[in-house]
Parts: sequence; C-alpha cells; structure tokens
Amino acid sequence: MGGLFSALGSFWSWIVHIFDPLCGPVGIFTWLAPSTILSCGDTGWGDEIALGLQITVSVAIVTLPIGLAIGFLVALGQQSEEKSLRLAAGIYTTIFRGLPELLTLFIIYYGMQMLIQSLLTFVGYDGPPVEINAFLAGVIALSVVFSAYCSEVLLSAFRAIPKGQYEAGDALGLHRGRTLRLVILPQLVRIALPGLTNLWMVLLKDTSYVSIISLADILRQTSVAVRVTKEPFFFYGLACCLYLVLAILSSFLLVYVERWAKRSEISR
Repeated sequence: MGGLFSALGSFWSWIVHIFDPLCGPVGIFTWLAPSTILSCGDTGWGDEIALGLQITVSVAIVTLPIGLAIGFLVALGQQSEEKSLRLAAGIYTTIFRGLPELLTLFIIYYGMQMLIQSLLTFVGYDGPPVEINAFLAGVIALSVVFSAYCSEVLLSAFRAIPKGQYEAGDALGLHRGRTLRLVILPQLVRIALPGLTNLWMVLLKDTSYVSIISLADILRQTSVAVRVTKEPFFFYGLACCLYLVLAILSSFLLVYVERWAKRSEISR
C-alpha cells in the first residue's frame, strides 16, 4: 500500500510539473528568465514562486466547495421554520462576518491545537504535542469566513424566488427535496452567481492571510525572496502580477459559467 501511495505521489508531482505555468517544460520562467533571479532550479527563485502559486490556487480551490456547502446549509437554516436553527445560523454569520479574517485564522490555527491537546490530555494522552497542518487550518478558516458571506448571498437569492415555485412543485406531487433540486436550485444559481463571483475574487485575495502561519503561498515566498535579495519592489510587483493574472483568468472563466447558468433564459 505504501508503494502505491508513493507511486501516486510521484505521478501527481509529474503532472503538476508538466502543467506548471511558471517552471514547467513550457513555463514562463523556464523560457523567458533563464540565468536570472527568476530562473528555475538552484540558481533562482522561480521554483519557490511557482510553489507559492500552486499553494495559493490549491487553498482557494479547496476552500470554494467547502465554503459553498456550508453556506448553503446555513442559508437553509436561516429560512427554516425552526426558531433554534434560525438563531444558530444567525449567530454563525454574525460571528464570522464580524471577526477579521486574520483573527479567525489565528483562533483556528492556534486555538484548535490547544483544544485538541487539552482533550487528549483529559483522556490520558501523554505523547508529543499536537500540531495542526497549516494548509488545513488555512482552508478551515477561509471556509468558515467564506461560508458566512456566501450564506447571506444565497439567502437573498432564496428570498428572490417566488413562493409560488414551491407551491407549484407541491401541486405536481413533487417531494420538497425534489422541488428544491429541480425547480429552486437552477434559479438560485442564476440569481446568486453575481454575488458569488465577487466572493470568489475576495477569496483569492484572502488566501494571502495563510502566509502569516508560514504556509508557502505567493506572498510568503515573495517575502522570503525580498529578505534574501533585498529587491522588494521587484518581488512584490511580481506578486501583484500573479494575483492580477489569477483574477483575470477567473473573470474569463466566470463569464462562461454565467452564460451556462443563463442558457435556459428566454431572449428578450
């Protein structure tokens, strides 16, 4: 089994290298910046910056579905007929929309370690101290913040859908779950998409917070390069360019997603 995981890891590393836009076989740094400060390999910072780009994109992509799922459940709770669910959902959104993202990250990264260590000590654990992976902590922190804002966008979209849509589903004999899946969700996506698009752009920028807990994202890697090379304008300018490229590529992709979501609308 260990050999299988090792082989899968090697294969994944090979795939990542092949499609690496910076230091891959057809990467920008590989072709345009050989023998420079951005060259790939031991002589430049290209590999480090490429790793930072991969970490940033990975954190954002992993956070997105988790945040959407939690936000959807919280939005359902906010419009539930059960008062306790509405109260719990309201408290959740108030807390994580009110706290600064950086403070939320610190609470989860350090607080979860202390909580888990206390629980293990309580049950008699006497081993080495527990440490939470920085990537996991970053994803959890960004997911709860993203989900809090996402739930408000989805809640507004839910309220924009006429109640007659639910009544029509009941009249057709559809279970409420099928009505939600077949009738409500397609409209919900179409209505909420502009707000979710903005939240995705915010999430891309918020990934920079994970550099505080030593996760090697774009900002962390460029900061290390600045301290070593004393070239702050160059490397921070490069970080700006990378974030802008991610935002531009996201904008193009989201245009196609929006067209897909509106494919069933009648042209006027």
